Amino acid sequence: MKKPILLLMLLTLLSILFGCSKETDSGTSTALSPTGEVLNIGILPAEASIPIIIAKEKGFFEEIGVNISIKTFTSPNDRNVAVQAKEIDGTIGDVMTAAVFVDRGIPMKITSDIREDFKILASPNSSITTIKDLDGRTVSLVPNFILEYIMDTFATENEITYNIIEIPSFAGRAEALMSDQIDGVVFTEPQAGMLVKNGAHLLGSSKTAGIKGGAFIFTDAVLSGRPGDVKAFYEGYNKAIDYMNEVDVNAYSDILANYQFPEAINDYLSNQEDVFQHAGQISIEQFDDIIEWTKEKEQIGQLYSFDALTDFSYIE
Repeated sequence: MKKPILLLMLLTLLSILFGCSKETDSGTSTALSPTGEVLNIGILPAEASIPIIIAKEKGFFEEIGVNISIKTFTSPNDRNVAVQAKEIDGTIGDVMTAAVFVDRGIPMKITSDIREDFKILASPNSSITTIKDLDGRTVSLVPNFILEYIMDTFATENEITYNIIEIPSFAGRAEALMSDQIDGVVFTEPQAGMLVKNGAHLLGSSKTAGIKGGAFIFTDAVLSGRPGDVKAFYEGYNKAIDYMNEVDVNAYSDILANYQFPEAINDYLSNQEDVFQHAGQISIEQFDDIIEWTKEKEQIGQLYSFDALTDFSYIE
């Protein structure tokens, strides 16, 4: 009698263990599945936004099952107001923006890098043809963001000083530069390339200099509560990257006009020599340097560690 009882107990135990394992696997799968709730993504009319727009308009997000709503902003300041008002769950930004939000009690994390290339330009009718020629001149940028960090890096390396003229909107800065009201600007692509084509002088490139501080950031609330949505967002993002590398620019460039991109975007993308890359990580060395710079600018009250502000598990 003992053997049948022992056998029954063993079978019961195996059944319980199998059931627990199945339940755990199902729970994990459910946690990493899209919820179907709207995930609000903030973008700017910059190169970094293009894969997100393509994934949305070509239905890649929908195919994966993630419900993405895109909100377009014309300036970083407007985007920040939306973050504070909890109108967006994730946004294109930079390392210093994430640090400032956290420092002010808005928990966020950097989840990937972004495609970026910021250019330093001089006005068309000026005699400014090198970074050193900007010494003591006026440069328009948005203070305390990646634009100023890039300009400060170039200024330090070339031992020059410059005076900031703050013009928040892309259009306003472009008009001021091309009409020679200011000496220089820091502009992202594709707008920078358009201005160079129209006569602005190209002085420096963040990409060429190896500066990479742009980032995609999500709120802690959505990362902890809806990890499957964030994971699916990156699946759609990377699918858009693959699509962009496979087709001609004409297959999608018209879409970008609806998101405040200039007509010159077609030429800019057509002339790209390197392929678009999947979402990746930011180096700890670059992160630490930007955090130190942000602290020196008195934008944050403490130095934040790499582990405290980043979580790249969603792109793995």
